[in-house]
Amino acid sequence: MKTSRITILAAGHACVDVYQGAVPALVPFLVAGRGYGYVAVSGVVLAATLLSSVVQPVFGVLTDRWRMPWLIPVSMTTAGLGVALSGVAGSYALTWLAVALSGLGVAAYHPESARLARIASQGSHVRMSWFSLGGTLGFASAPILVTPLLAAGGLGASPYLVIPAVAGALLTLTVIRSLAGPAEAGRAAPPSGRDDWPSFVRLSLVIVFRSVVYVGLSTFVALYLGGGAAGAVALFVLFAGGAVGTVLGGRLAARWGRVRTMRLAYAAAVPAVAGVVLAPGFGAYVFIAAASITLYAPFSLHVTLGQDFLPRRVGTAGGVTLGLAVSVGGLASPLVGAVAEAVSLRAALACLVPFPVLAWLLARTLTEPAQADPTGTVEPSAGRPG
Repeated sequence: MKTSRITILAAGHACVDVYQGAVPALVPFLVAGRGYGYVAVSGVVLAATLLSSVVQPVFGVLTDRWRMPWLIPVSMTTAGLGVALSGVAGSYALTWLAVALSGLGVAAYHPESARLARIASQGSHVRMSWFSLGGTLGFASAPILVTPLLAAGGLGASPYLVIPAVAGALLTLTVIRSLAGPAEAGRAAPPSGRDDWPSFVRLSLVIVFRSVVYVGLSTFVALYLGGGAAGAVALFVLFAGGAVGTVLGGRLAARWGRVRTMRLAYAAAVPAVAGVVLAPGFGAYVFIAAASITLYAPFSLHVTLGQDFLPRRVGTAGGVTLGLAVSVGGLASPLVGAVAEAVSLRAALACLVPFPVLAWLLARTLTEPAQADPTGTVEPSAGRPG
């Protein structure tokens, strides 16, 4: 039952995060079909990513105050509806608003779903990694879903993109009902434990540094390897490595502890990212896989660590670790592009190497927090301290 619950929540996570990947996949069709320029399409993408990132902590605060399991199916449907309407909107303003609506749905989904996933996983880092894996696979599968559909039917076919959201909402309803009872019962007693804001802030900075590297790689690595088929393979390796790293991180954390796993992952990410820049030919693909695995191994651990650093504000922690900190790092992407234009793409990617170093250094200042269970009691973490 525990496994089936987290598996269904992971599937629902995939059905939501497919809309985060769907917006960039829409860009070529908006350029070809409506003649939007680079600035215009950048504004559309920003409507989804930045708005979602900023609003997620707000929903986190709300879910800390009120239990809102109903928000999960509503937010999933909203995310799908926004993308579905974006292709048939009659003006740029309406397209922007439709994409912003999708971003709002994505933002509303993550804090509450992370809270329920925490209950369903019952402290298991492996099960929590499966929940995170769902989101990774959803994001990675978006181009596979969007591109063939719109290539065949044009932007007018975009309403069909609401189907994954509706299917995901219906799929997760049964799990939401089964978890809503324990969640509400746990609300009767105030959450125990002490919020450790200094550690949470340092963890958030670690996530920002990690995001700078991953967004930079996902934006430019295909171009770095020449675009076309070679670039497509590079992106596939990057996304596939993320799926492997997510599962691996949960298993390593169960054995070594979360903080130790995070430190080792970021230490290994330093030569992996450097290898992407320095390795010739086929070797670059090997290092792309290594970089993706090492950058994604701590991904699900960030969420549970944030929740344990802020046991009284689990929703806020989920909103920041899944939303704000992840996307704020992406704001550095234009700076990387500026270096690429001024110097070279290799120099731009080389600028990413210091960021896993910074993540590793900050991770060394963190210690394993007490692990609070969903009922409000606080237990020592299974992982070794430090």
